[in-house]
Amino acid sequence: QVQLVESGGGLVQAGGSLSLSCVASARTDSSYALAWFRQAPGKEREFVAGITWYGDYSDYSKSVKGRFTISRDNVLNSVVLSMVNLQPEDTAVYYCAARLTTTRFYINRDPGRYDYWGQGTQVTVSS
Repeated sequence: QVQLVESGGGLVQAGGSLSLSCVASARTDSSYALAWFRQAPGKEREFVAGITWYGDYSDYSKSVKGRFTISRDNVLNSVVLSMVNLQPEDTAVYYCAARLTTTRFYINRDPGRYDYWGQGTQVTVSS
């Protein structure tokens, strides 16, 4: 029901900025939350940021709060993760994920609860 395609990854220096885009294909009568996860080599996939269908609630992990911003455009069916002041520890493959839900005030941080995933895009931050 939902197909996700990420883009925008690349190589940046510490302190730099990068924006990731995720284009979603979904039915217009479907409501779903969108989130970004990341996974570094040898590490578990971790929650980064999420946003509800209405865009009136968003959630961030403590490690990125204040540096990353998630936003969505339901008309264009896209979600963007704007990242500033990137650090080497942000290096990972970033994945866009979606789950069908009607909740407006909660974002699930468990990757196992998400039903749809993009292919991932690599973000590398050099020092």
